Amino acid sequence: MLDAGHRLSDPESFRAASRRGHRAGTRTIVTHLLLPSEQQVSGVSATAARAGFTVSKAVGVAVVRNRVKRRLRHAVRERIDALPAGSLLVVRAQPAAAAASYAELVSDLDRCLQRVGVATDVSLEAR
Repeated sequence: MLDAGHRLSDPESFRAASRRGHRAGTRTIVTHLLLPSEQQVSGVSATAARAGFTVSKAVGVAVVRNRVKRRLRHAVRERIDALPAGSLLVVRAQPAAAAASYAELVSDLDRCLQRVGVATDVSLEAR
């Protein structure tokens, strides 16, 4: 589970990251990363990077959605320190994520983060 300081929970932040963030997608997920320099909120200090997840009913029934969300949350938790301080990350699951393995979700997340310019040094072999 993500620490409370790393959770993205307010709807305005989700909206900002989804609309103005750098987008990268794969078959199973789509990521939106909004860097602190691109945020239009004044008076906010550089806090920890925050991440939020969107898993719609198109992914599957509640059990499947929650499993996908847990897997994504765990994968992001290992990579949250690689994100710039104050950035907002929204990870949206595609319907194909329901049938994907954890390793495939991690691989797709790393690929998306590299596309938006975040270098991740966490690998499957390191765990």
